[in-house]
Amino acid sequence: MTGPHDSPQPGIYPQSRFQPPPGALELLLVRHGESEAYVEGKPVPLVGGQADPPLSPEGRDQAERVCARLAGMTIDAIYVTPLQRTGQTATPLASRLGVAPVVEQDLREVYLGEWEGGRYRKMVADRHPTARQMFTQERWEIVPGAETSASLATRVHAAIERLAARHPGQRVAAFAHGGVIAQALALASGSRPFAFLTVDNASISQIVVTGDRWIVRGFNDTAHLEDHR
Repeated sequence: MTGPHDSPQPGIYPQSRFQPPPGALELLLVRHGESEAYVEGKPVPLVGGQADPPLSPEGRDQAERVCARLAGMTIDAIYVTPLQRTGQTATPLASRLGVAPVVEQDLREVYLGEWEGGRYRKMVADRHPTARQMFTQERWEIVPGAETSASLATRVHAAIERLAARHPGQRVAAFAHGGVIAQALALASGSRPFAFLTVDNASISQIVVTGDRWIVRGFNDTAHLEDHR
């Protein structure tokens, strides 16, 4: 029996691991594997006006590695974009899990206007003044004819909201592109537009979507590739 002057036993409050709120979407954002190199003077084939190169041999190996890692998780749905490099990256996971990928148009890569067909890579590699200005100002529309940053943000936000509505309380793997993943993480964190533009091929980033709140849980995880660098 405890007397009136006895001290109560102290509570014990250990640190706990993060648990997604009930009904939240766990979204794994997987960048596609390395695609084939652009060869100057040989434009990459276009789909819907956008460059559509296949994976390189290295990219196919990266796809196997990232999908082997994801196969150890509970994945309720797989999304890809209309561009073949995302579908090719997702194929090993879809085969392992027996889950058919669904195309989400609004997760396609940034439209690069006059720099489509592979030219963007050359202009960035050559440090063209327009490319430098784009990175300094962190605005895609600096590239002639390119999609505006506002348009990209709007469609990426809409796509992720749709996924959250379709998959409450589930974990989804979305195979997408560097510019799109960077935009999603910028929206979730309130960061500068290009703060996350360094995402690597076949990396895994993660956000949790619960109502109007987006939580960054991971960025550019490449542990599955480390022994191959």
